[in-house]
Amino acid sequence: MSHTDEAPQPVPAAAPPQGREKKLPARDRLTVILMVTIPLVLVLLLVWLPALLSVVLSFGKWNGFGDLDTIEWVGFQNYQDIATIYPPFWPAIQHNLIWLGFLFVLPTMLGVLLAVILDREVRGSRIYQTAFYMPVVLSLALIGFIWQLFYSRDQGLINQVFHTQVDWYGDPDINLWAVLVATAWRHTGYIMLIYLAGLKGVDASLREAAAVDGASEVRTFFNVIFPVMRPINMIVIVIVVIESLRAFDLVWVVNKGRNGLELIGALVAQNVIGEATRYGFGSALAVIMMLISSIFITIYLRNVFREERRG
Repeated sequence: MSHTDEAPQPVPAAAPPQGREKKLPARDRLTVILMVTIPLVLVLLLVWLPALLSVVLSFGKWNGFGDLDTIEWVGFQNYQDIATIYPPFWPAIQHNLIWLGFLFVLPTMLGVLLAVILDREVRGSRIYQTAFYMPVVLSLALIGFIWQLFYSRDQGLINQVFHTQVDWYGDPDINLWAVLVATAWRHTGYIMLIYLAGLKGVDASLREAAAVDGASEVRTFFNVIFPVMRPINMIVIVIVVIESLRAFDLVWVVNKGRNGLELIGALVAQNVIGEATRYGFGSALAVIMMLISSIFITIYLRNVFREERRG
């Protein structure tokens, strides 16, 4: 048989041209556009627009009544008054710093400890996780009412057990610490869940290698596991800062942020929706609060983008 009698070989199909992307059907494109546009519009209307209006109002005086043309523009006078002739401001800064330090030291460390223990899959760990996380789903206002059962001067559990008459929520020398214990009850479970999720994602080979080298469990955690969870640590730092700044609900339920419980968030509410109704002054306080939180959020985003570039 000659070579000319052989069956012809099939010609390979031409490769699709490079750089040409497959277009989505019209219905799918509409779905994607709606999924992007609707959240974007809501964020602009509910977050950015009020924030920008607060910045603008912080440079004026307005009691909320009448048209916008009744606003008296005073420049930086509101900020100057806040720093010089507004007595609750500096105590509020101090209390927010105490709140921040307390959340970092006690409930955050306790949350890490609980996460490490529960990560060992002890018996009944699911029940413990649910019990510790349950306060997280409650609002801070509700937590304030719940802890009133412990702190009430006349019928509170603490005074009943120890036969005392301490006004835990009313005494300005101790009410801040009483409220901090209440918020720690909620914050501990939150931190526990974040670190527990982070520990589940750690490569098991790291623990095995540390065990082969003879490292103890404590040393393995601090020298190997904890550094690996750097993104989780940054998230926790930002969460703690934001929680300390927006601590409003709990103190407002207790005494509307007065008599030893002055916080920046409570001062904003007192001036905007309180008896004074000083929208410009309250907006200036809100801008200060927003600037402080923006510093830490910017640091966090900078670290996230840096990690992405390295990856």
